[in-house]
Amino acid sequence: MLAGCAREPDPEPPRAPEVKHVEPVPVHRSGRWHRTMDAGEAELTGEQRSTIAELEAIGYASGTTPRPSRSGVTLHERERAHEGLNLYSSGHAACAVLMDMDGRALHSWRADFTRIWPDEKLRGRNRALTWFWRWVYLYENGDLLAVFEGHSLVKLDKDSNVLWKSHCGAHHDLAVLPSGDIVVLTRKAQVVPAIDDETPVLEDFISILGPDGVEKSRLSLLEALDRSPFQALWQDVRARRGDVLHTNALDVLDGTAADAVPAFRAGNLLVSSRALSFLAVVDPVRGAVEWTLQGSFRGQHDPRLLPNGHLLLFDNCGRGEASTVVELDPASGRTLWEYRGTAASPFYSRFCGTAERLANGNTLITESDRGRAFEVTPAGEIVWEFWNPERAGDDRELIASLFTVVRLEPGYAAFLTP
Repeated sequence: MLAGCAREPDPEPPRAPEVKHVEPVPVHRSGRWHRTMDAGEAELTGEQRSTIAELEAIGYASGTTPRPSRSGVTLHERERAHEGLNLYSSGHAACAVLMDMDGRALHSWRADFTRIWPDEKLRGRNRALTWFWRWVYLYENGDLLAVFEGHSLVKLDKDSNVLWKSHCGAHHDLAVLPSGDIVVLTRKAQVVPAIDDETPVLEDFISILGPDGVEKSRLSLLEALDRSPFQALWQDVRARRGDVLHTNALDVLDGTAADAVPAFRAGNLLVSSRALSFLAVVDPVRGAVEWTLQGSFRGQHDPRLLPNGHLLLFDNCGRGEASTVVELDPASGRTLWEYRGTAASPFYSRFCGTAERLANGNTLITESDRGRAFEVTPAGEIVWEFWNPERAGDDRELIASLFTVVRLEPGYAAFLTP
């Protein structure tokens, strides 16, 4: 049986490791930042409003790659693959699936945008953001956090009932702290005079929400970069327009690697800018960037600090139209391990993508654009492979994007037991 979601009536389809507690992030003001706030939106020009609408519609297509003949789990070497459960979100619907290693659906969650936000009237490209969940996080009791890209964060129970919803502009990634607080990337389209006095841009933030979904604090990543010593990067930001940073990953550091790189102390935050191809560590208390890294990677996603103190990331475009998963030494930037694919099994995702180091040393890779996830050994041998069974496009001619596949321990299915 292939994994899938119980369907609600569809709206018209669009075209197109344990972490330590982080104190609430104080919001700093240096005096040079005078944004167009909500109370002043009536003063925006028509052109500014149009630009903001276009920026708010920035997202991802539900599917971009021609439909393959393969579907579901096509390879499972039980002796070498890391056993567990797989949680994934897909471009075909606002849906998440928990499946076993053979692709059998154990449970699914679904809550379409129109049910959660019945009074929201989105038009044109904005509607594409409501078609799917860009990121999901599963609690052991079956509750689920889901991100409508650039719009909101919602929490559902195991039966897909809405527990709360936050119109916070959530996008891409989040982490849940032991306290129950949620650290999440958020964004807002507005005028930032430090970049341009008239043309709005997308400004990225790190927000902390309480367990009830109420926002406690918000830190501007533009301000954090501006008050750092990395002024070359700040000038690169100022030279851009639109989605100036495109921050796409967030990892709460636990102190691993702090001896080699002091900025990696517990409570600091690792983030990734796809637009400018750099990684950064942010001190949320000081509100400043403390460390950055640029390398041969381009348009990267999902950097994660490993227990051995190395960084693992999905390098989308560093090799042109071929992707790579690389393990780096954060102190030197040196590549310690990589997976490049083979001629027989090429590997490329221009957008999105994740890489997760498993407990047995294997690496689980999500090749988002091709709707594929696979597990490789340290020697680069594929021992498990999954192709999204869902299809997209007017004639179902595309495979639905696979935004992430996360390997969970079998205990995560305990909530299914009566």
